[in-house]
Amino acid sequence: MKVTVRGKNIEVTPALEEYAQKKLGKLAKFFDKNTEAQVFLSVTREDHIVEVTINVGGLILRGEETTEDMYASIDLVVEKLEKQVAKYKTRLNKSLRKRGVRMINEKLLVQEKDEEDEARVVKTKRFAWKPMSVEEAILQMNLLGHDFFVFTNADTETVNVVYRRRDGNYGLIEPEF
Repeated sequence: MKVTVRGKNIEVTPALEEYAQKKLGKLAKFFDKNTEAQVFLSVTREDHIVEVTINVGGLILRGEETTEDMYASIDLVVEKLEKQVAKYKTRLNKSLRKRGVRMINEKLLVQEKDEEDEARVVKTKRFAWKPMSVEEAILQMNLLGHDFFVFTNADTETVNVVYRRRDGNYGLIEPEF
């Protein structure tokens, strides 16, 4: 696995970079050697934030943790990613096998947090867009920890939205032309 470490408001020392690469090496067993992982380290006041984004065959796995110690943040984000992989690996592989796709471990849509109250676009994210089933979209939404997910429905070839209802079930929004 190829790991790239970048920093904001922090100097990425060789020791810190080596620690991040060593810890993320634990996840290498789930992915092939061409998989790319990007680690973004940042410091805001006393918070040490670690964001990890792993590109898996055009799909994205993402985790973020914040503590008062950068090394602890790295440990926690790797732990979180391991749990996500373990939790969803079997279910994703089952659904992908049905469609004839070989082992792809995870996929996530990266979404930025915007803490400002003003309604303005401050950042645009681009991501690989592939048709998927409603079940895959629900899994993707759960991986993200979000309440909704926009996707192209493989059956209808239209843009759909799945969302989590207050009663714990899921809803599907389909366009009508």
